[in-house]
Amino acid sequence: MSGLPHLRAMQAFEAVGRCGSVRRAAEELGVSSGAISQQVRRIEEHLGVALLERRGRQLELTSWGRVYHAELSKGFAQLAHAGEALARARNSRGFVISSLTTVTNKWLGPRLFEWTAENPGAPVRLVGTEIEPDLTRDNVDFRLYFDDAPPHGQYTELFTDRIVPACAPSLLDGRVLQRPEEIFDFPLLQVVWMESFAAHQVPGWTEWAAYCGVSAPPVPEASALTFALSSSAIDAAVSGRGFVLGQLAMIGEELASGRLVVPFDLRMPLSVPYGLAWDRASLEKPMGRALRDWLVAQGRRQAAICAS
Repeated sequence: MSGLPHLRAMQAFEAVGRCGSVRRAAEELGVSSGAISQQVRRIEEHLGVALLERRGRQLELTSWGRVYHAELSKGFAQLAHAGEALARARNSRGFVISSLTTVTNKWLGPRLFEWTAENPGAPVRLVGTEIEPDLTRDNVDFRLYFDDAPPHGQYTELFTDRIVPACAPSLLDGRVLQRPEEIFDFPLLQVVWMESFAAHQVPGWTEWAAYCGVSAPPVPEASALTFALSSSAIDAAVSGRGFVLGQLAMIGEELASGRLVVPFDLRMPLSVPYGLAWDRASLEKPMGRALRDWLVAQGRRQAAICAS
């Protein structure tokens, strides 16, 4: 055996194995049953093994046929995905950006108003999800991820966020804190991240106190009001419900407007960075590379703010 069988022969056999009969495969491919049978014989001669066998009136794959068909199906599926990616790149002017829910609500969403205002011909749809997408199969152009080893082929690191203790001015009720330890006199808001982020060691109040050298009694996590989303904890802090360990990138607007204040600028870096991944085909869309570069610039700008 040398080289590959003819593509039509492989297509005919894949259709027979999937459809379960020569007749149905012929109908799907729009050819005669005789043509399908001829192509299957051609591929069997090329490979030197029998791929199909008759059992009564039923046509079944041989053991060799099952192995070959399984691998062949993967190849045709990949070809289909390639065609879909190309069609998406050529025919769509819009973009889908996926990110964690809090990143969507608190960081990326507000910034994208600037992009859409300047580029009305390149609309963007935001998807907030904690589940990491397959960029090609899920039709996602860009993903803002939180990981130091992202499961994507094309990506770049953007920034490593810092957490600080923040609260609404109303919570202090005119009290001027003298020492960081006094924070623990107030209600504490705690973000409990999903198990998929457990390996990243997202810090809580106890870890923050230890990192910053704040002398405070052990913080019983059960005493803190917990939230599944950072954005919900931030909103609760804005409402005066307690102190939150807010990520600088996620509370930027609240700090700028004065809805949150940071009595002590004691910053603790997160253990992993935020980054941007993209589908290669998305860069071939009109404005695809421009949007990628704009997102990277936003991330680099945030990196400078966090480090200042």
